[in-house]
Amino acid sequence: MKNFKLKIGALSLSAMMMVAVSCSDEFLEVPPTGLLAEAQLSSLSGIEASLIAAYSQVNGRGNRLGSPSNWVWGSIRGGEANKGTDPGDFATINPIQRFENNSASGEMGSKWNVAYEGIARANNVLRLLLNPGPDVTDEDVVRLSAQARFLRAHFYFELKRDYGNTPYVDENIDYGSGLEEVSNNQDLYPFIEADLQYAVDNLPPTQGQVGRVNSWAAKAYLAKVYMYQDKFSQAKTLFDDVIANGVTSNGLKYDLVPYYDDMFRGANDNHQESVWAYQAAAGTGSVLNANPEFDLNFPYNTGPAGPGNCCGFFQPSFTFVNAFRTDANGLPLLDKSYNDPSNRVKNDQGLQSADPFTPDDGNLDPRLDHTVGRRGIPYLDWQDHPGTAWIRNQPNGGPYSPKKYVYARSEQGSFQDNSSWTPGYTGINFMIIRFADVLLMSAEADIEAGELESARAKVNRVRERAINSELLREDGTPAANYVISTYDQPWTDANVARTAVRMERMLELGMEGHRFYDLVRWNTVQEELDFYFALDGTILTGALGGAKFTEPYKLVPIPQDQIDLVGSDILIQNPGF
Repeated sequence: MKNFKLKIGALSLSAMMMVAVSCSDEFLEVPPTGLLAEAQLSSLSGIEASLIAAYSQVNGRGNRLGSPSNWVWGSIRGGEANKGTDPGDFATINPIQRFENNSASGEMGSKWNVAYEGIARANNVLRLLLNPGPDVTDEDVVRLSAQARFLRAHFYFELKRDYGNTPYVDENIDYGSGLEEVSNNQDLYPFIEADLQYAVDNLPPTQGQVGRVNSWAAKAYLAKVYMYQDKFSQAKTLFDDVIANGVTSNGLKYDLVPYYDDMFRGANDNHQESVWAYQAAAGTGSVLNANPEFDLNFPYNTGPAGPGNCCGFFQPSFTFVNAFRTDANGLPLLDKSYNDPSNRVKNDQGLQSADPFTPDDGNLDPRLDHTVGRRGIPYLDWQDHPGTAWIRNQPNGGPYSPKKYVYARSEQGSFQDNSSWTPGYTGINFMIIRFADVLLMSAEADIEAGELESARAKVNRVRERAINSELLREDGTPAANYVISTYDQPWTDANVARTAVRMERMLELGMEGHRFYDLVRWNTVQEELDFYFALDGTILTGALGGAKFTEPYKLVPIPQDQIDLVGSDILIQNPGF
């Protein structure tokens, strides 16, 4: 049931007609239909509605490249996946995955537009709170401000990771009052930190509506922002507190969901691992309240035997799948030998579904089969993945399908929405921060503090859940040869520990939009993407052949149309574009 969630709805009000009784022309001054007077919005209900509008913008409102899922900006650019599907469909993603986009390329403004709309909505709340109505208490001002500032920090953080520094606009600047003169020559991080610190100090530990952020989510987010600046000691202090004492907005002690796939099932939304998620709901009358950015990211042409039926996007990469190979002791191949021919995961590239095929029988981490759809392995509760019959264009995208945030057969009609052009809209919350993410970032901070054994314990906590998450067939037998274990030898070398934690983040958080940003903050992006293209570019020659990452592409170029609006002296383009 979703009735306990923060609901996103449309506020519709009629304009009041003004009646003139004199000979003046005041009768001509009629407010436009649908215009909300400030007196209406400054009431408690008006400000609450404005805040809900800011929350609603988090999922991108139908802009597929604008949401925090970052399936293109984080996962595809990070080498976990390629665009997939057919080369001519959504072709503006093609240059992005090849690192050939420029400032005028399609989709350069997707994240920009979504984030600044969110910032405008958050600023509107804060502006209304400067002169609130008489029914708004001082306590209301604080709690509403804290939520709005958390959301504003989130949108600016999304901008900072993609574009670098962008114009900082707060509630004191509006259209016609200097907005067009704000440059992008200030570091955004101090503003993001200030907003999140305010949220930490003023949000409650729990909320009456689970979709609202709490103080623990603010602490986790602020610690994450510190990690991006290598402020490890500040991050560590917050992470230690969150791990020891943190609870969800609905009061559940933070912990890992015992079985890996269960955290991606709609009936379990707002579980103990969900630090902050945007709330998704099916059957509301608008698919924009669901997961509107994922409607393309399903197996292709499944018919009633599978989910989505369209459109074959977001196909996991060969390099990513191979990374789930484990050694005889059940540990990852930290030397990156998983792309060696003898270690690669067997696949059905080049085969038709009617051709005989036996899945890989080597040692694998079970998280592979909760993350990736591959031939011969159960695809949720639908059927065994049939291979190329569910792949739109195998030579272009490869043999694999995405699996996380895909609705199960048992979720049809409840956590899946049939009201639009495709059934690929789900009411499954998307977790922007989850507890495993917190544990692994905390492990990174521990390593920088010299606490290697604390880091090992946190990684092992994540791996223990994976050990208990084998994918089983209907007869109770494992779907593949799962061999996975914890790190049982003490960690004494910080470099080895870093490698292990970074590998664990890919295995645990794969296809969730983190990878590219991790590679950039670790300063390993060139090495890792060279490694990715060395294999995937030689197999998917049409899509990725000859592609290469270069230094300017750590950032997305500032959209040219935005520069054209205010001038290049105000909005400064990123180097190399």
